[in-house]
Amino acid sequence: DSDPEVNKLHVLVCVKMSTGVAVKRPQTVPSQAEERVDWKKRKAEIKEAKKKRKEAKLIKELEKQKQQEAADRAQHEQSQNSKGRAYTVSVALPGSVLDNAQSTELRTYLAGQIARACVVFCVDEIVVFDEQGEDVKSVEGEFKGVGKKGHACIQLARILQYLECPQYLRKWFFPKHQDLQYAGLLNPLDSPHHMRIDDESQYREGIVLDRPIKQGKGSLVNCGMRKDVRIDKQLQSGLRVTVKLNKMQNQESKLCKGMVVAPHLPRTEGGLYWGYTVRLASSLSAVFTESPHEDGYDLTIGTSERGSNIDQTTLSPFKHLLVVFGGLQGLEASVDADQNLDVTDPSVLFDLYLNTCPSQGSRTIRTEEAILVSMAGLRQKITAAFSDAPNGSLKN
Repeated sequence: DSDPEVNKLHVLVCVKMSTGVAVKRPQTVPSQAEERVDWKKRKAEIKEAKKKRKEAKLIKELEKQKQQEAADRAQHEQSQNSKGRAYTVSVALPGSVLDNAQSTELRTYLAGQIARACVVFCVDEIVVFDEQGEDVKSVEGEFKGVGKKGHACIQLARILQYLECPQYLRKWFFPKHQDLQYAGLLNPLDSPHHMRIDDESQYREGIVLDRPIKQGKGSLVNCGMRKDVRIDKQLQSGLRVTVKLNKMQNQESKLCKGMVVAPHLPRTEGGLYWGYTVRLASSLSAVFTESPHEDGYDLTIGTSERGSNIDQTTLSPFKHLLVVFGGLQGLEASVDADQNLDVTDPSVLFDLYLNTCPSQGSRTIRTEEAILVSMAGLRQKITAAFSDAPNGSLKN
């Protein structure tokens, strides 16, 4: 009955509602700010930035490597131009020299005089041999009195080792012992490797500590510094080692860094006197036959008032020099007591048999005095032997 057009519109609306067809909204034109992102271009930009960062990192690593190479080159040139000493000087004397002292205090002081004399003239090895023929090769035991066979050698060797050891290491290597009860009387050697806590040096002596550290990270060493040193090798605790410290240290780090080197390196490369070693020999012949050097001593000198005048003697370059001193009765008594020797004249055992103090005013020269007199006389001759050879190296 109503208007046909209205009915038609009503039917159309009902059909759309029943079918669920949504009426589309008119689309708006996107603005310029909402344009689609060019992901291909953005990916290329990210890749280029990553490439630049990688190049910058590589350049930084190359610069660091060049600096390290320059430092290594400078260190190598310094070692080439160093005042290192290639040869060694050894001194041998009988332990019976302590029998000439009247008390335990004087025996201790006498051993200290011998150590001081050897250090003053940069002796690298001290050999203590036994005139009585006892087979003494360790420093275990005690010196129980004058005239006791072998014990004088033990006490002398122990005191020599004690004095050579840096002060900050003695508590580990030298427990309380009767032979060292008067160590307070000993004058310090004050050699280059006896350093104070704040002394700066490329080398130091230390002891490997029994402290946990990560596997493959080396070991910790006490070198008498305010900080412990981490070395490049993992070693057994309690060992005495020579450490070469890195030149560049991180001041903020709790540890210093270094590497273990051979004990002779401070002498051969650094030109430093690095103390002496102590060796016990059971007889005079064992001084020669048990040499720690592969080829033995290539120049041997015996000292006696019956020898040739030292002033008329010149030395040729050598690798290892040995100077032997006699005891209370001289080298003749040492030769007579050695059952391995068939000779009676000591001079045949040595390359040179020298009187190092001609026209002496005393009938006798004590061994501790003979070391000072003889090494003072030999010092200039040793220097002259290597004056034409740079850095103390051997002539061809």
